[in-house]
Amino acid sequence: MLGHGDGYEAAGSASFVGRTGELALLERALREDRLITLTGPGGVGKTRLARRAAALAGASGPFPDGVHWADLSPLPDERLLVATVADALDLADHTARTPAAAVRQWIGGRRMLLVLDCCEHLVTAVRSLVRELLDAAPHLVLLVTSRQPLGLAEERVLDIGPLPHAVDPFGAEEALALFTRRAAAAAPGQAPPWTEARLAAARSVCARLEGIPLALELAAAQLADHTIEELAVRLARRIGPLSAPGPASAPAPAPVQPPRHRALRTAIGWSHEWCAPRERLLWLRLSVFGGAFDLAAARAVCSADPLTEADVPPLLDALVAKSVVRRGADGSYRMLDTIREYGAMWRDEAGEREALREAHAAYFAELVRAAERDWLGPAQRIGYRRVEAVHGDLCAALDHYLATAPERALDLAARAGFYWACCGHLHAARGYLERALAAVRPEEVAPRIRVRALWALGVTLLLQGEQEQAHRIAVGCEALAAGLGEGPEGDARPALDAAYLLGLSHLLAGRPLAARIVSDNALEAFPGSPFDSGPRIRCHLVRVFALTGTGLFTDARDEAELLRAGCAERGEHWTRAYADYQLALICLFEGRPAESAVHARAMLESKRELGDSFGTALGLDLLAAARAATGDGAGAARAYGTGHAYWQAVGHPQRGTPELASVREEFERTARGALGDQAYEAAFREGLRHGHVLRTRPHPYES
Repeated sequence: MLGHGDGYEAAGSASFVGRTGELALLERALREDRLITLTGPGGVGKTRLARRAAALAGASGPFPDGVHWADLSPLPDERLLVATVADALDLADHTARTPAAAVRQWIGGRRMLLVLDCCEHLVTAVRSLVRELLDAAPHLVLLVTSRQPLGLAEERVLDIGPLPHAVDPFGAEEALALFTRRAAAAAPGQAPPWTEARLAAARSVCARLEGIPLALELAAAQLADHTIEELAVRLARRIGPLSAPGPASAPAPAPVQPPRHRALRTAIGWSHEWCAPRERLLWLRLSVFGGAFDLAAARAVCSADPLTEADVPPLLDALVAKSVVRRGADGSYRMLDTIREYGAMWRDEAGEREALREAHAAYFAELVRAAERDWLGPAQRIGYRRVEAVHGDLCAALDHYLATAPERALDLAARAGFYWACCGHLHAARGYLERALAAVRPEEVAPRIRVRALWALGVTLLLQGEQEQAHRIAVGCEALAAGLGEGPEGDARPALDAAYLLGLSHLLAGRPLAARIVSDNALEAFPGSPFDSGPRIRCHLVRVFALTGTGLFTDARDEAELLRAGCAERGEHWTRAYADYQLALICLFEGRPAESAVHARAMLESKRELGDSFGTALGLDLLAAARAATGDGAGAARAYGTGHAYWQAVGHPQRGTPELASVREEFERTARGALGDQAYEAAFREGLRHGHVLRTRPHPYES
């Protein structure tokens, strides 16, 4: 849950230099105040200080419900603000209420710390959200980093100045400590200890750069190609003579004064000048990424003439060496805000803005298409994780297409919608699908694309509990799909997609026979193997659910086992999870609870692989019922408690097909009767706590 901001950043707590006084002040403020804002100019280290304080607060225990970090730096505007906060809280809301209402209710009476990092470009929207959260959540503490305060009455503002850089013998020289550490990493051959002359040059660099951490880091990176004396001389020419140092205890000047701003701009501009022309070109092109990106994305988006794809990796390595780009422990890359802003300025000046946005959108649209093509194979799990990881980039691509090519926006929203439904981004899926459908007249888009979009919207609405509206869309989707599969060029996918949506709508409304008729009709009209396509196997899954719902357990079990075996052979998880779900339910109905528990655990493992909170909640309810049926009342209560944590996260009471409700009620009574109310509630609470840990630190379910 940790984000990145405009402060200096390095891996590990050992990289944290100085700030003893500010850290103590911030720790005290977190105990005494509900809203603390760290202000200061870009590059001064607000994010790094907030990270350090948040880590200490999480370790020391004043926030039993956790420390949550929302990085707002990638957001171009306020539209995804609340969704980003919900993600930071691990809230996968499946209701039709507004995201802000879901966040308020989720926090409720919890005692937690929420960090909103890099808010300066969204101050008005953040101010409004913070006001709502403070009013709704009496035990919430908010830590904000921004280049300006929010302007709320209860806000405690801590102005973060540069690192001390006094040159008198009693000065703390924290700036020098940071600079020398970064210098040793950038140029081991020039690492300290230094001669007095070189130390004087280093002090001169720190003083001229006003002790701003980001400026110092950019300067230190130049030591790979230049000496410290050369850096000092160059800065003296650019910035001018030093003012006389004051005592180390003198208060720092206001963070927005022109000299400090000039120092950072000088350091960034200086780094830009010392980049080779092709490195500068890649810098400006990389500014199209709002957040983290990988090498494949950089090569695809930034390799227009005169750069080839082969040019990008060495140029990217050069920018990393110069501290222009940061490389994460997971191999991803990222620019700090101020550096990205500088690149964007040159990008717009060069007239490349629209071309880069088009290339960016095309790349992420193809990423979703590739995930969809691989849905039935071993790459399915990777596809879900990739789509989840690039959520912000997909939103940016959809915004671009809505403005320039609405039919492409509709196609992309339709393809991404099913993934977003599984990953919990239901509000984003619904919003983009509705906007894209409204932006394109039916005659302007291929019917297959419109069917796909209506299918994705219908699934989203069903998961939000909007069954009547979803059913109307399903009926219209089926009518639109009719005839598209006929003829030599016919495609069965639209009809199968429509049948899946309509069948699912019937299942959730308690009409399993109608669901079976719909799925059977579609599968008979377009015969083939269940594993021919995603739409086909999903229709077979509806049939299995319908067979179970009508009491035909033998037929349902046979078909579920067939689907499960085929999915296991192919490395597919989504369908396999729901086949295990059905097998677990059937085993319960047939009096084989130990076997039911095996299938419930297998479902949970598949859902963990996909990051599906809703499916995990369903699986935990079945595991609890199976445990209760075997006489393990304590284990059942713990599993029900863990499941409740997931149901809270999706914002619904326990849901699923209607037959599951009676299973829950029966076996909860069984477990409670075996334990007694007091022991049951204690075990339930233990499971609930475990569920909150599982949701923030995913690993296989154990209880």
